[in-house]
Amino acid sequence: MALMTVSEVAEFLAVQEVRVERLERESLLMSKEKDDAGNPLFDRGDVERYKELAERLGGI
Repeated sequence: MALMTVSEVAEFLAVQEVRVERLERESLLMSKEKDDAGNPLFDRGDVERYKELAERLGGI
């Protein structure tokens, strides 16, 4: 399982970091764990599936 930081997810989804934090807070994109600073870390597979679903629904 490859973990991605908020900034990596934001870059992959082409959105701002605050949008990724909001997706996590609203449980639309679930983090797998937290880093030492308490920031969420996301599974790459989950992020890819979220992006595919969001594109099918009309955008992120």
